Amino acid sequence: MMLYGVIIISMVFGFIGKLVSGKLQKKFDQYSRIPTSSGLSGKEVADRMLSYYNIHDVQVLQGQGRLTDHYNPRSKVINLSPDVYSGRSISAAAVAAHECGHAVQHAEAYAMLQLRSAVVPLVQVSSSMQKYLFMAGFMMVGMIGNANFLLICIALFAVTAFFSLVTLPVEFDASKRALAWLNNANITQGVEYDGAKDALKWAAMTYVVGATAAVAQLLYFLVIFLNSKDGGQRA
Repeated sequence: MMLYGVIIISMVFGFIGKLVSGKLQKKFDQYSRIPTSSGLSGKEVADRMLSYYNIHDVQVLQGQGRLTDHYNPRSKVINLSPDVYSGRSISAAAVAAHECGHAVQHAEAYAMLQLRSAVVPLVQVSSSMQKYLFMAGFMMVGMIGNANFLLICIALFAVTAFFSLVTLPVEFDASKRALAWLNNANITQGVEYDGAKDALKWAAMTYVVGATAAVAQLLYFLVIFLNSKDGGQRA
């Protein structure tokens, strides 16, 4: 039953995640149709923001896909999706500035970004082990009630939950930096600024859902473990 509980939690938050992701897509499409008065492309917005912060060792490149924009602190590359790289809309400006916000965090040694980067290798190992662990749990049902099995599950999901929680302030801070610069640099003004803020809010919500799901799964394993301990003591 324990593993089925995890599946149910994953399905519930997966459904919520799809709803939020769908809302984000609609917001991105909505603001993609509204050009900024500055007329700058996402690439030009990124270049200006990096220059403003005297960051000259970060490249802004065009990636592939849609809403795949990200900053890689190892290679110091901002990859912008085609719609953002060439777009001259509110969405393009907001997303480009947000990714530059991460580059600024990196340049200023923002503590939470450094912490998240340090945890990445552990998360990669944890994610791989979780898959094998559940396969083993399904094949050997007797393992599910084993205290050691539960402790391993708790440890693995604790890593995932910790990473998800650390990601939240990193994303919120990047958006805060982006919006402040867009306003001060007169890239987005008035309703344009409101649109950029709205688009980034829904982008952040996807991380909130992911973090909530990770914490819910961790708490589920903790409850199962504590109940098994109580049951053992009463016996």
